[in-house]
Amino acid sequence: MTKPPVLEVTGLTKRFPGVIANQDVSLTVHEGEIVALLGENGAGKSTLVKMIYGLYRPDEGEIRIKGESVRLSGPREAIKRGVGMVHQHFQLVPVFTVAENIILGDEPRKLSIIEMRKAVKEVNELSQKYGLAVDAKALVQDLPVGAQQRVEILKALYRHADILIMDEPTAVLTPRETDELLQIMKGFAANGVAVIFITHKLREVLAIADKIEVLRGGKVVGTTTPQESDQAKLAQMMVGRSVLLSVDKTAADPKEKVLDLVGLFAKNDIGLPAVCGVDLTIRAGEIVGIAGVEGNGQRELVEALTGLRKSTATLMMINGHNAVGASPHKIHGFKVGHVPEDREKDGLVGPYSIADNMVLNRFDEPQFSKHGIRDMEAVNNQTTRLVAAFDVRTPSIKTSVESLSGGNKQKVVIARELSAEPKFLIASQPTRGVDVGSIEFIHSQIVAARDNGAGVLLVSAELDEILSLSDRIVVMYDGCFVAELDGENPDRVEIGRLMAGGNSSVSNHE
Repeated sequence: MTKPPVLEVTGLTKRFPGVIANQDVSLTVHEGEIVALLGENGAGKSTLVKMIYGLYRPDEGEIRIKGESVRLSGPREAIKRGVGMVHQHFQLVPVFTVAENIILGDEPRKLSIIEMRKAVKEVNELSQKYGLAVDAKALVQDLPVGAQQRVEILKALYRHADILIMDEPTAVLTPRETDELLQIMKGFAANGVAVIFITHKLREVLAIADKIEVLRGGKVVGTTTPQESDQAKLAQMMVGRSVLLSVDKTAADPKEKVLDLVGLFAKNDIGLPAVCGVDLTIRAGEIVGIAGVEGNGQRELVEALTGLRKSTATLMMINGHNAVGASPHKIHGFKVGHVPEDREKDGLVGPYSIADNMVLNRFDEPQFSKHGIRDMEAVNNQTTRLVAAFDVRTPSIKTSVESLSGGNKQKVVIARELSAEPKFLIASQPTRGVDVGSIEFIHSQIVAARDNGAGVLLVSAELDEILSLSDRIVVMYDGCFVAELDGENPDRVEIGRLMAGGNSSVSNHE
Protein backbone atom coordinates (compact mmCIF):
# COMPACT_ATOMS: atom_id res chain seq x y z
CA MET A 1 0.00 0.00 0.00
CA THR A 2 1.38 3.41 -1.00
CA LYS A 3 2.18 5.71 1.90
CA PRO A 4 0.19 8.98 2.01
CA PRO A 5 1.98 12.05 0.61
CA VAL A 6 3.75 14.23 3.16
CA LEU A 7 3.98 17.06 0.64
CA GLU A 8 1.64 18.04 -2.17
CA VAL A 9 2.31 21.05 -4.38
CA THR A 10 -0.43 22.01 -6.83
CA GLY A 11 -0.29 24.68 -9.54
CA LEU A 12 2.46 26.82 -7.98
CA THR A 13 3.32 29.97 -9.90
CA LYS A 14 5.92 32.57 -8.92
CA ARG A 15 6.68 35.74 -10.88
CA PHE A 16 9.57 38.17 -10.57
CA PRO A 17 9.99 41.40 -12.57
CA GLY A 18 10.55 40.37 -16.18
CA VAL A 19 10.47 36.62 -15.56
CA ILE A 20 8.10 33.79 -14.57
CA ALA A 21 10.28 31.59 -12.35
CA ASN A 22 7.66 28.85 -11.84
CA GLN A 23 4.46 28.29 -13.80
CA ASP A 24 1.73 25.85 -12.71
CA VAL A 25 4.17 23.46 -11.01
CA SER A 26 2.75 20.38 -9.25
CA LEU A 27 4.71 17.87 -7.18
CA THR A 28 3.93 15.02 -4.78
CA VAL A 29 6.40 13.56 -2.25
CA HIS A 30 5.71 10.53 -0.03
CA GLU A 31 7.19 9.50 3.30
CA GLY A 32 10.64 7.90 2.86
CA GLU A 33 10.81 8.90 -0.83
CA ILE A 34 13.81 10.51 -2.55
CA VAL A 35 12.69 12.95 -5.23
CA ALA A 36 15.27 14.57 -7.51
CA LEU A 37 14.62 17.98 -9.06
CA LEU A 38 16.55 18.17 -12.30
CA GLY A 39 16.84 21.07 -14.72
CA GLU A 40 19.08 23.64 -16.33
CA ASN A 41 20.32 26.66 -14.40
CA GLY A 42 17.40 29.05 -14.19
CA ALA A 43 14.80 26.31 -14.74
CA GLY A 44 13.06 27.24 -11.47
CA LYS A 45 14.25 24.48 -9.13
CA SER A 46 15.53 26.75 -6.35
CA THR A 47 12.49 29.01 -6.55
CA LEU A 48 10.22 25.98 -6.12
CA VAL A 49 11.96 24.68 -2.99
CA LYS A 50 12.19 28.19 -1.52
CA MET A 51 8.40 28.39 -1.71
CA ILE A 52 8.10 25.01 0.01
CA TYR A 53 10.49 26.28 2.73
CA GLY A 54 8.66 29.59 3.17
CA LEU A 55 11.39 31.87 1.78
CA TYR A 56 9.09 32.94 -1.07
CA ARG A 57 5.30 33.14 -1.19
CA PRO A 58 3.68 31.69 -4.31
CA ASP A 59 1.54 34.03 -6.45
CA GLU A 60 -0.79 31.16 -7.27
CA GLY A 61 -1.27 27.53 -6.24
CA GLU A 62 -1.40 25.47 -3.06
CA ILE A 63 1.08 23.74 -0.75
CA ARG A 64 -0.20 20.90 1.45
CA ILE A 65 2.05 19.51 4.20
CA LYS A 66 0.85 16.23 5.75
CA GLY A 67 -2.59 16.79 4.31
CA GLU A 68 -3.01 20.37 5.55
CA SER A 69 -3.13 23.36 3.20
CA VAL A 70 -0.59 25.95 4.37
CA ARG A 71 0.34 29.58 3.67
CA LEU A 72 3.88 29.71 5.02
CA SER A 73 4.87 33.06 6.52
CA GLY A 74 8.57 32.13 6.57
CA PRO A 75 11.12 29.38 7.23
CA ARG A 76 10.35 29.30 10.95
CA GLU A 77 6.82 28.10 10.22
CA ALA A 78 8.09 25.58 7.66
CA ILE A 79 10.52 24.20 10.27
CA LYS A 80 7.64 23.85 12.77
CA ARG A 81 5.81 21.76 10.20
CA GLY A 82 8.81 19.46 9.74
CA VAL A 83 10.39 20.99 6.63
CA GLY A 84 14.18 21.41 6.77
CA MET A 85 16.52 22.82 4.16
CA VAL A 86 20.25 22.38 3.56
CA HIS A 87 21.38 25.36 1.50
CA GLN A 88 24.02 25.23 -1.21
CA HIS A 89 25.99 27.93 0.63
CA PHE A 90 26.30 26.83 4.25
CA GLN A 91 24.62 28.91 6.95
CA LEU A 92 27.15 28.23 9.73
CA VAL A 93 29.02 30.35 12.28
CA PRO A 94 32.70 29.36 11.79
CA VAL A 95 33.88 30.27 15.33
CA PHE A 96 31.10 28.24 17.00
CA THR A 97 31.36 24.53 17.78
CA VAL A 98 29.38 21.92 15.87
CA ALA A 99 26.89 21.59 18.75
CA GLU A 100 26.51 25.39 19.10
CA ASN A 101 25.72 25.70 15.39
CA ILE A 102 23.19 22.88 15.44
CA ILE A 103 21.18 24.20 18.41
CA LEU A 104 21.44 27.90 17.46
CA GLY A 105 17.97 29.44 17.80
CA ASP A 106 16.53 26.28 19.36
CA GLU A 107 18.72 25.83 22.44
CA PRO A 108 17.76 23.40 25.24
CA ARG A 109 17.42 25.57 28.35
CA LYS A 110 16.86 25.16 32.07
CA LEU A 111 15.96 28.35 33.95
CA SER A 112 17.13 30.35 30.89
CA ILE A 113 20.57 28.68 31.00
CA ILE A 114 21.64 26.76 27.88
CA GLU A 115 22.27 23.09 28.70
CA MET A 116 25.32 22.45 26.53
CA ARG A 117 25.94 18.98 27.95
CA LYS A 118 22.42 17.96 26.93
CA ALA A 119 22.91 19.55 23.50
CA VAL A 120 26.17 17.65 22.88
CA LYS A 121 24.44 14.39 23.93
CA GLU A 122 21.51 15.00 21.56
CA VAL A 123 23.83 15.90 18.69
CA ASN A 124 25.88 12.74 19.22
CA GLU A 125 22.71 10.61 19.29
CA LEU A 126 21.45 12.17 16.04
CA SER A 127 24.87 11.74 14.48
CA GLN A 128 24.88 8.02 15.29
CA LYS A 129 21.26 7.44 14.22
CA TYR A 130 21.78 8.85 10.73
CA GLY A 131 25.45 7.93 10.19
CA LEU A 132 26.58 11.57 10.13
CA ALA A 133 29.97 11.37 11.81
CA VAL A 134 30.98 14.72 13.38
CA ASP A 135 32.71 15.83 16.57
CA ALA A 136 30.09 17.88 18.45
CA LYS A 137 32.81 19.88 20.26
CA ALA A 138 34.91 20.73 17.19
CA LEU A 139 34.97 24.29 15.80
CA VAL A 140 33.21 24.48 12.44
CA GLN A 141 36.08 26.53 10.95
CA ASP A 142 38.41 23.56 11.54
CA LEU A 143 36.21 21.08 9.66
CA PRO A 144 36.58 20.04 6.00
CA VAL A 145 33.73 20.95 3.65
CA GLY A 146 32.14 17.50 3.77
CA ALA A 147 31.93 17.59 7.58
CA GLN A 148 30.47 21.12 7.49
CA GLN A 149 27.71 19.83 5.27
CA ARG A 150 26.94 17.08 7.77
CA VAL A 151 26.54 19.82 10.39
CA GLU A 152 24.03 21.60 8.13
CA ILE A 153 22.05 18.38 7.74
CA LEU A 154 22.11 17.72 11.49
CA LYS A 155 20.76 21.25 12.07
CA ALA A 156 17.65 20.33 10.09
CA LEU A 157 17.27 16.91 11.71
CA TYR A 158 17.70 18.41 15.20
CA ARG A 159 14.57 20.47 14.47
CA HIS A 160 12.69 17.21 13.69
CA ALA A 161 12.62 17.63 9.91
CA ASP A 162 10.84 14.77 8.17
CA ILE A 163 10.83 16.57 4.82
CA LEU A 164 14.43 17.46 3.97
CA ILE A 165 15.27 19.77 1.04
CA MET A 166 18.87 19.63 -0.20
CA ASP A 167 19.99 22.29 -2.72
CA GLU A 168 23.01 21.10 -4.74
CA PRO A 169 24.25 18.98 -1.82
CA THR A 170 27.31 17.59 -3.65
CA ALA A 171 28.46 20.78 -5.42
CA VAL A 172 31.49 21.26 -3.14
CA LEU A 173 32.19 17.65 -2.16
CA THR A 174 34.97 15.32 -3.26
CA PRO A 175 33.95 12.13 -5.14
CA ARG A 176 34.38 10.10 -1.95
CA GLU A 177 32.37 12.57 0.15
CA THR A 178 29.67 12.53 -2.55
CA ASP A 179 29.38 8.74 -2.40
CA GLU A 180 29.17 8.91 1.40
CA LEU A 181 26.41 11.53 1.23
CA LEU A 182 24.38 9.47 -1.24
CA GLN A 183 24.47 6.55 1.19
CA ILE A 184 23.43 8.87 4.03
CA MET A 185 20.47 10.09 1.95
CA LYS A 186 19.38 6.49 1.44
CA GLY A 187 19.56 6.12 5.22
CA PHE A 188 17.26 9.12 5.65
CA ALA A 189 14.67 7.50 3.39
CA ALA A 190 14.95 4.22 5.29
CA ASN A 191 14.17 6.18 8.49
CA GLY A 192 11.02 7.66 6.90
CA VAL A 193 12.45 11.08 5.97
CA ALA A 194 11.25 12.41 2.62
CA VAL A 195 14.13 13.94 0.65
CA ILE A 196 13.90 16.50 -2.15
CA PHE A 197 17.27 17.19 -3.71
CA ILE A 198 18.42 19.51 -6.47
CA THR A 199 21.39 18.45 -8.52
CA HIS A 200 22.91 18.79 -11.98
CA LYS A 201 24.71 15.46 -11.74
CA LEU A 202 22.89 12.78 -13.67
CA ARG A 203 24.88 9.92 -12.13
CA GLU A 204 23.66 10.86 -8.66
CA VAL A 205 20.04 11.07 -9.77
CA LEU A 206 20.15 7.62 -11.33
CA ALA A 207 21.96 6.20 -8.27
CA ILE A 208 19.51 7.13 -5.51
CA ALA A 209 16.31 8.83 -6.70
CA ASP A 210 12.97 7.08 -6.40
CA LYS A 211 11.37 9.69 -8.66
CA ILE A 212 12.81 12.35 -10.97
CA GLU A 213 10.99 15.61 -11.74
CA VAL A 214 12.47 17.53 -14.67
CA LEU A 215 11.92 21.30 -14.91
CA ARG A 216 12.53 23.47 -17.95
CA GLY A 217 11.64 27.14 -18.28
CA GLY A 218 9.86 27.13 -14.92
CA LYS A 219 7.54 24.23 -15.80
CA VAL A 220 7.58 20.50 -15.06
CA VAL A 221 8.26 18.89 -18.45
CA GLY A 222 8.45 15.30 -17.30
CA THR A 223 8.37 12.83 -14.42
CA THR A 224 10.37 9.62 -14.61
CA THR A 225 12.33 7.06 -12.58
CA PRO A 226 15.90 5.71 -12.84
CA GLN A 227 14.49 2.42 -14.11
CA GLU A 228 12.77 4.20 -17.02
CA SER A 229 15.64 6.48 -17.98
CA ASP A 230 19.37 6.96 -18.53
CA GLN A 231 21.76 9.91 -18.65
CA ALA A 232 21.11 10.70 -22.32
CA LYS A 233 17.31 10.72 -21.85
CA LEU A 234 17.53 12.89 -18.74
CA ALA A 235 19.84 15.37 -20.46
CA GLN A 236 17.46 15.63 -23.41
CA MET A 237 14.49 16.24 -21.08
CA MET A 238 16.43 18.98 -19.26
CA VAL A 239 17.68 20.85 -22.30
CA GLY A 240 14.99 20.05 -24.87
CA ARG A 241 17.48 18.60 -27.34
CA SER A 242 20.04 15.82 -27.50
CA VAL A 243 23.19 16.67 -25.54
CA LEU A 244 26.71 15.48 -26.26
CA LEU A 245 27.80 13.92 -22.96
CA SER A 246 31.35 13.23 -24.18
CA VAL A 247 33.78 15.90 -25.38
CA ASP A 248 34.29 16.14 -29.13
CA LYS A 249 37.90 17.12 -29.79
CA THR A 250 40.77 16.31 -32.11
CA ALA A 251 44.31 15.40 -31.03
CA ALA A 252 46.37 18.23 -29.54
CA ASP A 253 49.06 20.02 -31.52
CA PRO A 254 51.37 21.52 -28.86
CA LYS A 255 53.61 24.40 -29.90
CA GLU A 256 55.58 27.03 -27.92
CA LYS A 257 55.61 27.11 -24.12
CA VAL A 258 53.04 29.31 -22.44
CA LEU A 259 54.09 28.20 -18.94
CA ASP A 260 57.55 27.14 -17.83
CA LEU A 261 57.51 26.49 -14.11
CA VAL A 262 60.34 25.15 -11.96
CA GLY A 263 60.40 24.72 -8.20
CA LEU A 264 57.16 26.41 -7.15
CA PHE A 265 56.47 26.55 -3.41
CA ALA A 266 53.39 28.04 -1.75
CA LYS A 267 51.73 27.88 1.66
CA ASN A 268 48.06 27.54 2.55
CA ASP A 269 45.95 30.03 4.53
CA ILE A 270 47.32 28.89 7.89
CA GLY A 271 50.96 28.96 6.80
CA LEU A 272 51.54 25.26 6.15
CA PRO A 273 53.22 23.98 2.95
CA ALA A 274 50.61 23.44 0.23
CA VAL A 275 52.64 23.33 -3.00
CA CYS A 276 55.98 21.58 -2.60
CA GLY A 277 58.46 22.47 -5.32
CA VAL A 278 56.46 21.47 -8.41
CA ASP A 279 57.63 21.73 -12.03
CA LEU A 280 55.19 22.12 -14.92
CA THR A 281 55.36 22.94 -18.60
CA ILE A 282 52.28 23.81 -20.66
CA ARG A 283 52.38 24.53 -24.37
CA ALA A 284 50.10 26.44 -26.70
CA GLY A 285 47.48 24.12 -28.18
CA GLU A 286 47.15 21.62 -25.33
CA ILE A 287 44.99 21.09 -22.24
CA VAL A 288 46.81 19.89 -19.15
CA GLY A 289 44.49 18.59 -16.45
CA ILE A 290 45.34 18.44 -12.74
CA ALA A 291 43.65 15.41 -11.16
CA GLY A 292 43.44 15.17 -7.40
CA VAL A 293 41.17 15.13 -4.40
CA GLU A 294 40.40 18.70 -3.36
CA GLY A 295 42.67 20.07 -0.65
CA ASN A 296 45.92 18.67 -2.07
CA GLY A 297 47.33 22.01 -3.20
CA GLN A 298 45.39 22.66 -6.40
CA ARG A 299 43.82 25.91 -5.17
CA GLU A 300 47.17 27.24 -3.91
CA LEU A 301 48.84 26.28 -7.21
CA VAL A 302 46.28 28.24 -9.23
CA GLU A 303 46.43 31.24 -6.89
CA ALA A 304 50.25 31.27 -7.09
CA LEU A 305 50.15 31.20 -10.91
CA THR A 306 47.63 34.06 -11.03
CA GLY A 307 49.37 36.26 -8.46
CA LEU A 308 46.65 35.84 -5.83
CA ARG A 309 48.96 34.00 -3.41
CA LYS A 310 52.55 34.68 -2.40
CA SER A 311 54.91 32.01 -3.65
CA THR A 312 58.52 31.33 -4.52
CA ALA A 313 59.83 29.66 -7.65
CA THR A 314 63.17 29.01 -9.31
CA LEU A 315 61.49 29.89 -12.61
CA MET A 316 57.98 31.05 -13.55
CA MET A 317 57.78 32.19 -17.16
CA ILE A 318 54.33 32.94 -18.59
CA ASN A 319 54.18 33.70 -22.31
CA GLY A 320 57.83 34.70 -22.18
CA HIS A 321 57.46 37.04 -19.18
CA ASN A 322 58.98 36.55 -15.74
CA ALA A 323 55.92 36.17 -13.49
CA VAL A 324 57.67 35.58 -10.15
CA GLY A 325 56.11 38.00 -7.64
CA ALA A 326 53.93 39.68 -10.28
CA SER A 327 50.52 41.14 -9.32
CA PRO A 328 47.25 39.61 -10.63
CA HIS A 329 46.71 42.61 -12.93
CA LYS A 330 50.22 42.32 -14.34
CA ILE A 331 49.80 38.58 -14.93
CA HIS A 332 46.50 39.27 -16.69
CA GLY A 333 48.49 41.61 -18.94
CA PHE A 334 50.65 38.61 -19.94
CA LYS A 335 47.56 37.37 -21.84
CA VAL A 336 46.38 35.08 -19.04
CA GLY A 337 42.71 34.20 -18.56
CA HIS A 338 41.56 32.95 -15.16
CA VAL A 339 38.30 31.17 -14.35
CA PRO A 340 38.47 30.99 -10.53
CA GLU A 341 37.07 28.08 -8.52
CA ASP A 342 34.94 30.44 -6.40
CA ARG A 343 33.10 32.68 -8.85
CA GLU A 344 31.29 34.51 -6.04
CA LYS A 345 34.47 35.48 -4.20
CA ASP A 346 37.09 35.85 -6.93
CA GLY A 347 35.22 36.04 -10.24
CA LEU A 348 32.38 38.51 -9.87
CA VAL A 349 31.17 41.57 -7.96
CA GLY A 350 27.60 40.64 -7.09
CA PRO A 351 25.95 44.09 -6.87
CA TYR A 352 27.57 45.23 -10.15
CA SER A 353 25.71 44.83 -13.43
CA ILE A 354 26.47 42.12 -15.97
CA ALA A 355 28.01 44.83 -18.17
CA ASP A 356 30.36 45.98 -15.39
CA ASN A 357 31.39 42.39 -14.65
CA MET A 358 32.12 41.68 -18.32
CA VAL A 359 34.99 44.22 -18.22
CA LEU A 360 35.95 43.78 -14.58
CA ASN A 361 39.65 43.20 -15.35
CA ARG A 362 39.68 45.05 -18.69
CA PHE A 363 38.05 48.38 -17.87
CA ASP A 364 41.29 50.30 -18.49
CA GLU A 365 42.01 48.80 -21.91
CA PRO A 366 41.78 51.21 -24.88
CA GLN A 367 38.86 49.17 -26.28
CA PHE A 368 36.71 50.18 -23.28
CA SER A 369 38.29 53.46 -22.13
CA LYS A 370 38.98 56.84 -23.70
CA HIS A 371 41.31 59.27 -21.88
CA GLY A 372 40.74 57.43 -18.61
CA ILE A 373 36.95 57.54 -18.91
CA ARG A 374 34.96 54.37 -19.46
CA ASP A 375 33.35 54.10 -22.88
CA MET A 376 29.94 52.74 -21.82
CA GLU A 377 28.75 52.32 -25.38
CA ALA A 378 31.69 50.01 -26.11
CA VAL A 379 31.13 48.14 -22.81
CA ASN A 380 27.42 47.68 -23.54
CA ASN A 381 28.05 46.55 -27.12
CA GLN A 382 30.62 44.01 -25.93
CA THR A 383 28.27 42.75 -23.21
CA THR A 384 25.29 42.43 -25.57
CA ARG A 385 27.43 40.40 -27.98
CA LEU A 386 28.79 38.10 -25.26
CA VAL A 387 25.42 37.57 -23.56
CA ALA A 388 24.08 36.33 -26.90
CA ALA A 389 27.16 34.26 -27.82
CA PHE A 390 27.39 32.57 -24.41
CA ASP A 391 23.62 32.22 -23.89
CA VAL A 392 23.53 34.13 -20.60
CA ARG A 393 19.87 34.05 -19.50
CA THR A 394 19.04 37.55 -18.25
CA PRO A 395 16.32 40.15 -18.83
CA SER A 396 18.94 42.91 -19.28
CA ILE A 397 22.69 43.53 -19.36
CA LYS A 398 22.05 46.06 -16.58
CA THR A 399 20.79 43.32 -14.25
CA SER A 400 22.99 42.80 -11.18
CA VAL A 401 25.05 39.65 -11.59
CA GLU A 402 24.09 38.43 -8.09
CA SER A 403 20.50 37.92 -9.30
CA LEU A 404 21.58 35.35 -11.91
CA SER A 405 21.50 31.59 -11.39
CA GLY A 406 24.81 29.84 -10.72
CA GLY A 407 25.26 28.59 -14.26
CA ASN A 408 24.59 31.99 -15.77
CA LYS A 409 27.10 33.58 -13.39
CA GLN A 410 29.64 31.02 -14.59
CA LYS A 411 28.88 31.87 -18.21
CA VAL A 412 29.60 35.56 -17.46
CA VAL A 413 33.03 34.63 -16.08
CA ILE A 414 33.81 32.28 -18.99
CA ALA A 415 32.63 34.87 -21.54
CA ARG A 416 34.76 37.64 -20.02
CA GLU A 417 37.92 35.55 -19.79
CA LEU A 418 37.69 33.94 -23.25
CA SER A 419 36.68 37.17 -25.01
CA ALA A 420 40.14 38.56 -24.15
CA GLU A 421 41.61 35.72 -26.28
CA PRO A 422 44.15 34.56 -23.68
CA LYS A 423 47.28 32.69 -24.70
CA PHE A 424 47.24 30.87 -21.35
CA LEU A 425 43.88 29.92 -19.81
CA ILE A 426 43.70 28.74 -16.21
CA ALA A 427 40.31 27.13 -15.65
CA SER A 428 39.62 26.03 -12.07
CA GLN A 429 36.39 24.06 -11.49
CA PRO A 430 34.96 25.59 -14.72
CA THR A 431 31.63 23.70 -14.54
CA ARG A 432 31.01 23.58 -10.77
CA GLY A 433 27.28 23.87 -10.05
CA VAL A 434 26.46 24.07 -13.78
CA ASP A 435 23.77 22.10 -15.63
CA VAL A 436 24.47 19.49 -18.31
CA GLY A 437 23.64 21.78 -21.25
CA SER A 438 25.94 24.52 -19.95
CA ILE A 439 28.68 21.95 -19.23
CA GLU A 440 28.58 20.87 -22.88
CA PHE A 441 28.88 24.51 -23.96
CA ILE A 442 31.70 25.40 -21.54
CA HIS A 443 33.67 22.30 -22.55
CA SER A 444 33.32 23.24 -26.23
CA GLN A 445 34.60 26.77 -25.46
CA ILE A 446 37.65 25.42 -23.62
CA VAL A 447 38.46 23.09 -26.52
CA ALA A 448 37.94 25.97 -28.98
CA ALA A 449 40.40 28.11 -26.96
CA ARG A 450 42.95 25.28 -27.21
CA ASP A 451 42.36 24.92 -30.95
CA ASN A 452 42.84 28.68 -31.36
CA GLY A 453 46.31 28.37 -29.85
CA ALA A 454 45.83 28.81 -26.11
CA GLY A 455 47.53 26.58 -23.58
CA VAL A 456 45.03 25.48 -20.93
CA LEU A 457 45.55 24.44 -17.32
CA LEU A 458 42.40 22.63 -16.18
CA VAL A 459 41.79 21.99 -12.47
CA SER A 460 38.66 20.04 -11.59
CA ALA A 461 37.31 17.90 -8.77
CA GLU A 462 35.29 16.03 -11.41
CA LEU A 463 37.51 13.19 -12.60
CA ASP A 464 35.24 12.62 -15.63
CA GLU A 465 35.90 16.22 -16.69
CA ILE A 466 39.67 15.77 -16.38
CA LEU A 467 39.58 12.49 -18.33
CA SER A 468 37.42 13.81 -21.17
CA LEU A 469 39.09 17.20 -21.71
CA SER A 470 42.80 16.70 -20.97
CA ASP A 471 45.56 16.03 -23.48
CA ARG A 472 47.91 15.38 -20.57
CA ILE A 473 47.00 14.58 -16.97
CA VAL A 474 49.12 15.42 -13.93
CA VAL A 475 48.08 13.83 -10.63
CA MET A 476 48.53 16.01 -7.54
CA TYR A 477 48.71 14.58 -4.03
CA ASP A 478 49.74 16.32 -0.80
CA GLY A 479 51.16 19.34 -2.65
CA CYS A 480 53.28 17.31 -5.08
CA PHE A 481 52.89 16.06 -8.64
CA VAL A 482 53.05 12.28 -8.24
CA ALA A 483 52.49 11.20 -11.86
CA GLU A 484 51.95 12.41 -15.40
CA LEU A 485 49.86 10.44 -17.88
CA ASP A 486 48.82 10.72 -21.49
CA GLY A 487 45.25 11.97 -21.79
CA GLU A 488 44.39 9.85 -24.83
CA ASN A 489 43.62 6.55 -23.08
CA PRO A 490 43.90 7.26 -19.37
CA ASP A 491 43.48 4.46 -16.83
CA ARG A 492 40.72 5.67 -14.50
CA VAL A 493 41.52 3.08 -11.82
CA GLU A 494 45.23 3.95 -11.86
CA ILE A 495 44.48 7.68 -11.61
CA GLY A 496 42.11 7.04 -8.70
CA ARG A 497 44.83 5.05 -6.92
CA LEU A 498 47.35 7.85 -7.45
CA MET A 499 44.87 10.48 -6.22
CA ALA A 500 44.57 8.51 -2.99
CA GLY A 501 48.34 8.57 -2.46
CA GLY A 502 49.54 5.53 -4.41
CA ASN A 503 53.16 5.66 -5.52
CA SER A 504 54.34 6.37 -9.05
CA SER A 505 56.94 8.48 -10.78
CA VAL A 506 56.39 11.73 -12.61
CA SER A 507 57.43 11.70 -16.23
CA ASN A 508 59.03 14.91 -17.46
CA HIS A 509 57.25 16.43 -20.45
CA GLU A 510 59.21 19.06 -22.28
